[in-house]
Amino acid sequence: MLRTFEAILKGNSLEWSNDAPNQSDQPLKVYVTFLEEDSSLNTDIRRQKIDEILQKLAATNSLASISNPVEWQRELRQDRQLPNRDK
Repeated sequence: MLRTFEAILKGNSLEWSNDAPNQSDQPLKVYVTFLEEDSSLNTDIRRQKIDEILQKLAATNSLASISNPVEWQRELRQDRQLPNRDK
């Protein structure tokens, strides 16, 4: 059974944040998952950047050739093979 414990990695050592696992003198096998840091950009700046990107995309008019978006999407879905599924 896998159990999860919170820790901070400092150099080659783990410092347990809350409850620590029961330890003995025997080596303990662990898997470490690094959690993503919060974005350094605040929400307003991210929103502004997304808005700029969407405006540039709209200016390219790249989707103007699609007369019927629903039909276009259905055609795309028929051509695509689903991952991990053999036909």
